[in-house]
Amino acid sequence: MAFILGSGSPRRLELLGQLGVAPDDVRPPDIDETPRNAELPRPYCARMAREKVNAVVAGADDVVLCADTTVALGRRILGKPEDEAEARAFLNQMSGRRHRVITAVAVKKGDKVWERDVVSNVRMKALSADEISGYLAMNDWQGKAGGYGIQGPAGALIPWISGSFSAIVGLPLSETAGLLQAAGMKVWA
Repeated sequence: MAFILGSGSPRRLELLGQLGVAPDDVRPPDIDETPRNAELPRPYCARMAREKVNAVVAGADDVVLCADTTVALGRRILGKPEDEAEARAFLNQMSGRRHRVITAVAVKKGDKVWERDVVSNVRMKALSADEISGYLAMNDWQGKAGGYGIQGPAGALIPWISGSFSAIVGLPLSETAGLLQAAGMKVWA
């Protein structure tokens, strides 16, 4: 049995390490992550994790883990910004407001798929134009849903969360441990 991480995220790799788990291989799937017309954030996120795990080629006894993190402002999905202008727009929209961070995890072994999602609430402080420009200049927004990562410099922009910190980073540890154990893997071994 091999354990395959279907993600190129260094944050997910680091979080798995906190469970005492290291993948035997890393195989990020290449799927279309475009939301469907009128698709809501939570179902979208769950669909992405499921499509990713099903896109990873693996043996019948291999365990594959994939996840997706989505930032939702109301019914709107804020994905990974394509450029600095879009990241600025996302930060302006979230400034002084609460939003949700949804992380869905899918674990596959053979034909069986286990899934969970975690919804956390996050409040971003009211941001000045200088704070937004300073944050964007650090390039920490690149490759991150909503244009920020709470575990980095953007943590200074987040005075309050309700939910799972590790899920906001990209992998809910408690739920992930349970899914891996359901698939027959040992954690903290």
